[in-house]
Amino acid sequence: MHVVIVGSGIAGLTAAIRASSRHDVTLVTKGTLTDGATRYAQGGVAVALGADDSAALHQADTHVAAAGSADARAVEVLCTDGPARVRDLLALGVPFDRTTDRASLDRHGDDLARGREAAHGRWRVVHADGDATGAAIERTLADALHRRHVTILERTCLVDLVVREGAVVGLDVLDLLGEPRRLDADAVVLASGGAGHLYRETTNPLVATGDGQAAAWRAGAVLADVEFVQFHPTRLAVPDGGLVSEAVRGEGAVLRDARGDRFMTRLHPDAELAPRDVVARGIAAVVRDQGGAPVLLDATGLDPDFLVRRFPGLTRATRAAGLDWTREGVPVAPAAHYAMGGIATDAEGRTSLPGLLAVGEVACTGVHGANRLASNSLLEGLVFAVRAADALGAPRPGRVRLRGDATLDVVTVTDAADETRASRQDRTGGPDHRTGAADVRQAVQTVMTDRVGLLRDATGLASARRDLDHLAVASPTGVREHEDRALLDLARLTARAAEARTESRGAHARTDHPDTDPRAARPNGWVLRPAAVPQEVPA
Repeated sequence: MHVVIVGSGIAGLTAAIRASSRHDVTLVTKGTLTDGATRYAQGGVAVALGADDSAALHQADTHVAAAGSADARAVEVLCTDGPARVRDLLALGVPFDRTTDRASLDRHGDDLARGREAAHGRWRVVHADGDATGAAIERTLADALHRRHVTILERTCLVDLVVREGAVVGLDVLDLLGEPRRLDADAVVLASGGAGHLYRETTNPLVATGDGQAAAWRAGAVLADVEFVQFHPTRLAVPDGGLVSEAVRGEGAVLRDARGDRFMTRLHPDAELAPRDVVARGIAAVVRDQGGAPVLLDATGLDPDFLVRRFPGLTRATRAAGLDWTREGVPVAPAAHYAMGGIATDAEGRTSLPGLLAVGEVACTGVHGANRLASNSLLEGLVFAVRAADALGAPRPGRVRLRGDATLDVVTVTDAADETRASRQDRTGGPDHRTGAADVRQAVQTVMTDRVGLLRDATGLASARRDLDHLAVASPTGVREHEDRALLDLARLTARAAEARTESRGAHARTDHPDTDPRAARPNGWVLRPAAVPQEVPA
């Protein structure tokens, strides 16, 4: 069968390598083969390989971080399949760091160097090149892909999925010359990553604009958990500052306010190693109280030579900013990092639409619940990409178990902008005034950052929905316009989902509903009303 895979991060590359042994595979990627978010991953891969660890312990930590709303089956699959998938990477030649430390050798039973990150009860995060794990994995996978018989289409942007009689049969793209093109397929696997550019500040690369989620939504696929957006606690708060790995805090660095106090010790028993949502909100509160001044990440209590050796990337980044993080605290602030929600799938990547599979950050198996455990994302890409590739060509079950199945409340909605436009035309007899296309991305990012970000409330969410409904991307033609359309679609859906969840849970924090409601643990799914789903049009 002919399979088209969209995306070239860890999930897309893994799926393409695995599927190429049995299928005719085309891989489509918006940038170059190594432009995705994977190469930005610093901390490593969380996996229970050590003699002192187990899949059960890894599962328990994942559920705690997920704030009681992870899908148990997905978590079990992640943690039990994980060791085999990391061994696959070792076999391919990923240069995971090694150690000669006797205590580590005795504890783990092997020489893999491990870090500990927030909310992990064990040192289980294996890493490569210090703090450049993602880049090392991506290089290795890209090299392996080039040895397979796979057609690679770089600088090719997903526009829409082609749906015929309720099944996905291909996709429309813009090729590297900006020309529209249709790719037919027996199956499409979306592995196109997240949508960090919904927000002004993000750790994501420029290509992370939610193209896959939005295309699936427009095609009629169910999306789930889109209200849960993770903000990484520590982005270097300098111009063009990047991610500061959680592993830095795992090694002993602390967070200090302007007075030099360790404020996280007052907020959580695990202090700087509390779950990401807790640390991010703690930092945001201090930044607000300090009039916008960032907090400081202080690693001066650690050996400078160790810091340079363990975190060479961060050392280069801080030096480029005129800072010496081995001798002084460096400014950090939260930034949009990861989408827990996405296209609802089962554990084999199958979606609500026959012919469409999704893996990695674009998908939602429910494995992260309301808040992702640190360093589970690379593992997710590996585990579920292999399972999806193995499911290609197999008979589709009569009933696909999406994100908890019976616990998923699917809400059928009309596109919010269509509702707004229709109501205004009824009242005025003409179209409403819309923001120009050139301003759409900036307007979306302003609304999402200010009202659908770390802290939310009913007033802000309602006004966010109204303001987003005033925006439109008229007749998109180029890549930028199609990205803006995707961001606007996802922004509307995220605001709607956040408004519907009247509790605080994990990364979703409502100041007007600060408590977690045990009755609200079940996930919400969202699907575009059938009449709004586009039918196939001639190429």
